[in-house]
Amino acid sequence: MTELLLTLSWRDVADILLASTLFWGAILWLRRTRALPAFLGLAILGAVYLGAWQLGLQLTARIFQGFSAVLLVLVVVVFQEDLRRLLERIGSWGMRRRAPPRGTSAAAALVRVVTRLTQTRTGALVVLPGREPLERHLEGGLPLGGQLTEPLLLSLFDASSPGHDGAVVVMGDRVTRFALRLPLSTDQDQLQDVGTRHAAALGLSERSDALVIVVSEERGEVSVARAGVLTRLAGAQDLPAVLAAFQDEVTPAPGQRRSPWQVLNHQWRPALLAVGLSLLLWGLQGPGSTVVEAEREAAVMVSNLPAEFNLESITPERVTVVLRGSQRRVLLAPAELLPVRVDAVLAQLGRRTFQLDPNEVEAPRGTEVVAVRPSTVKLSLQPTSKGAPRTP
Repeated sequence: MTELLLTLSWRDVADILLASTLFWGAILWLRRTRALPAFLGLAILGAVYLGAWQLGLQLTARIFQGFSAVLLVLVVVVFQEDLRRLLERIGSWGMRRRAPPRGTSAAAALVRVVTRLTQTRTGALVVLPGREPLERHLEGGLPLGGQLTEPLLLSLFDASSPGHDGAVVVMGDRVTRFALRLPLSTDQDQLQDVGTRHAAALGLSERSDALVIVVSEERGEVSVARAGVLTRLAGAQDLPAVLAAFQDEVTPAPGQRRSPWQVLNHQWRPALLAVGLSLLLWGLQGPGSTVVEAEREAAVMVSNLPAEFNLESITPERVTVVLRGSQRRVLLAPAELLPVRVDAVLAQLGRRTFQLDPNEVEAPRGTEVVAVRPSTVKLSLQPTSKGAPRTP
């Protein structure tokens, strides 16, 4: 493996670094989705296929190849929501989508409104968008665009208001839309003993990076949903810390922005795993496209020597074998190959010089022998007491 790494060129290094970055991003993304167990199952199947292909298990490899097209369709169908969200996130990066503006006064007003709603046991659903687009997850509703104030929010959630059962979207210090319908979650483990508002809050958090605040109409409790997790707060007094943490994550202040090295230091385990996966795939696939030749040594061994002769010497006793194959296969081949066998059965006819056939040399798996140097060997034989050899 050391010899293989020494052959790295600048293109290989760039290839490994780029692949490691992609793997790192994929690992971090998978850790935030509910599809992680399913993707781990697919990764195990992929590892089995790769192992079967490398070990030459033709039947197993062909079975996986036959189902590859069907498996691709299943992946798209089963994980379409997660894949679409990933593509939307990449698109938002490409378009440099701006995060919602920071606003401490708006956050304080929102906390006061939630406190008032919990005291009066008035149900409420407030959405604070992150960096990902929300449009395709929101249904109905009316545009507003008004300044966030306590009287405005209290009037929107008043029981006499036509849209009080819907959600309100707050961006910065503006109330952009109200009376919205959100997608419902089916996570029954987290939705025990809660109502439709909580299911809607959890459903949107599963599909986006938004923070959703819920005020229970029955209990007067406040809960927050983020990244597919519904958390019940002890009271409205805990909400400022939640809002501050969300704001720092989505829209960090200039002095709080983490450098790439700080992010890497914080996520070094996924980064190490990503580099390991890249090196493994580079070793299996990257050099495999390049066919190289290398020399290996092998001893000469005589077989089928007639009984009337004793072997005194072999000239030369060691030969050089030229291997051809993928860079990985050739470089990982042992420095000392299996002995090159010479069939000495024709020695009884007086032959002492024998041709070395490359096709008769046993090569490591995945390589072929293209030449043997020198191509002939000479045997020095001594007759035994059984009699002198016949001459042709």
